[in-house]
Amino acid sequence: MVAAELAAADLPSAQRWCERYSREHQENFTVVSWFLPRELHAPMFAVYAFCRYTDDLGDEAEGDRLALLDEWETELRSAFGGSPRHPISVALADLAERKPLEPEPFLRLIEANRLDQTKTRYADFQEVLGYCELSANPVGEMVLALWGITDTERRALSDATCTALQLANHWQDVRRDWQAGRLYLPLEDLQRFGVSEEQLAEQIAERRGGRAFRELMRFQVDRAEAYFRRGEALVRLVPRELAVDLRLFSDGGRAVLRAIAAQDYDVLAARPRVGKGRRAWLALRAAAALKLG
Repeated sequence: MVAAELAAADLPSAQRWCERYSREHQENFTVVSWFLPRELHAPMFAVYAFCRYTDDLGDEAEGDRLALLDEWETELRSAFGGSPRHPISVALADLAERKPLEPEPFLRLIEANRLDQTKTRYADFQEVLGYCELSANPVGEMVLALWGITDTERRALSDATCTALQLANHWQDVRRDWQAGRLYLPLEDLQRFGVSEEQLAEQIAERRGGRAFRELMRFQVDRAEAYFRRGEALVRLVPRELAVDLRLFSDGGRAVLRAIAAQDYDVLAARPRVGKGRRAWLALRAAAALKLG
């Protein structure tokens, strides 16, 4: 998957590739809103394309995924000092010359996808948070760096929001992750709520969560919402245009949590989704908040 696309690309072609690739993937939030300054569209698409492509390698690539991720890390490092060839790394190399981007957050995201190949269960919530530190929080650091933001206070708030987004994604995808052989629900919480893995397997097969499972999911949804609240102050501490995109990210994640609650926390019956109409309404609300703020 990596090698097949390692034809050297010029910068304009690489940026167009990143935008096209980003737009092909549906999300519960707007990757690049119309409020974002035009000069940051290409950087945002490049960062998102890296994140999405890395996750696709870890989740969908055929063959030896660990070997592919190793190859991808080599290509990523070339963006920070070498001769990048993949459109994503070509676009990132340009950004690294103009923005305070560091390779470390990108490498952590690759490491999260390595972890997905070997670790399928999480003993407690602290282990899940450790995974979020690799899989989600680096994304916020990348975005803040595009705006020149690197201070500890705002990065901590960003980490809370990104962790919340990752948790929301995990909770809507319990059945999908299980089918991929993974379970992100902490095992100590399954035990606490009286849900064994055998029972979970049966309920997934039946596409119906029992009462204990739904109570477990209510607890996890409330936990994710607490992280959203912890990070919401960030929108008041960044440039107004970025604040809109940050609010869209948070509102999209919170909309997933509300969708889970709306179906009585039974994510096994159907995967909660946020429709295009809902996303458009969230964008208008974010715009109104920006205008009033």
